[in-house]
Amino acid sequence: MADEKPQENPEEPKQEFFENDATDVEVEDVGERPSETKPWDPSRIRISTKPFSLRQVADMIKDGDIDLAPDFQRLYVWKPAQRSRLIESVLLGIPLPAFYFNQDFQGAMQVVDGVQRLTTINRFATGGEALSDLEYLKHLEGQTFNDLDVVLRRRFHQTQIFVNVIEPQTPDDVKFDVFRRINTGGSPLTAQEIRHCMSRKRSRDLLKALTALPSFHKATDEAFSHERRMADREVVLRFCAFRSLLNLNDYREFNSLDSFLLDFTRRVDGVHPSGQNLSEDAITQLSADFDRAMRTANAVFGNTAFRKYRLGATRRGPINRALFESWAVALADYEPEQLKPNQEAIIKAARKRMGDYDYNAAVSQGTGDISKVKLRFQVARDILKKAAG
Repeated sequence: MADEKPQENPEEPKQEFFENDATDVEVEDVGERPSETKPWDPSRIRISTKPFSLRQVADMIKDGDIDLAPDFQRLYVWKPAQRSRLIESVLLGIPLPAFYFNQDFQGAMQVVDGVQRLTTINRFATGGEALSDLEYLKHLEGQTFNDLDVVLRRRFHQTQIFVNVIEPQTPDDVKFDVFRRINTGGSPLTAQEIRHCMSRKRSRDLLKALTALPSFHKATDEAFSHERRMADREVVLRFCAFRSLLNLNDYREFNSLDSFLLDFTRRVDGVHPSGQNLSEDAITQLSADFDRAMRTANAVFGNTAFRKYRLGATRRGPINRALFESWAVALADYEPEQLKPNQEAIIKAARKRMGDYDYNAAVSQGTGDISKVKLRFQVARDILKKAAG
């Protein structure tokens, strides 16, 4: 039995950091499932390299043909000096590294590698930024695009960039893996940021709306209030995807957690190859379920919800994604008043299981493995079912 292998001294959960600041979100080891991996056929990749002038790019962004993923504006973290040096490189005629775009069947393109660079270029080209901290063109400091003389403006607009376009017939799981492989810059995108780039308005709007709910911020004790790498949207997506799964055994169909989440995103966006997309009623129900789960989590667990806090511990851990998805899905079946009378028993049972070796592993190591997924979901459901009578 799992209880026979207690973990006497579990490691202190490690937090993710962003620009040297702790995020209050635990580092996750999703792990690999090599025995179930389904390698894709290299012949399925369709990538073409195309040149674009910066004038073309600006026009395409304005017309909506190039999607800079609007919500990335809040993640726009380059410092003024970084932005100005990029523009200076363009004005000096220094070639820029290639970009990667994802093209859909309607011809629109989403920027996957190069979001920061194109956002910088677009902001400058539209007059939204003045140059500063230049190395060579110091006489241009303080100037916006409209302040430049006609020769420099023309040089800027005529600058060519080269874009590797992943064409629409390339399967989504292949695209995701390609983007993950090439996305190795100074601030590489997270898996959720890549999904965001590959997604459409419907799924973006859903995740944005749910992460804005007061109940979500209360249940997570404002852990995501300053989130800048989309960890908040990832945990919400994981809730929605698992909540929509009729049978956990169906998770076996996917060779990774990322593949599962990308597949669900396609269903929300109405572009799933099978045609089995989520209806408006299903989206509305998911939203209601999520809000209920958050309200109930806060009512029962308070500021320790979705965090490791075993019996005997003196302080809570950061938000744990695996605890979030499993407990939130289970809590969504109950209104706060159904569980509140047995709050103490629920908390004690949950904290006791956190000291169990197998359960701790299920929320800490290789969390994408089907056996660990099933274990953590079953534990949460069993504890709540017993408490609710």
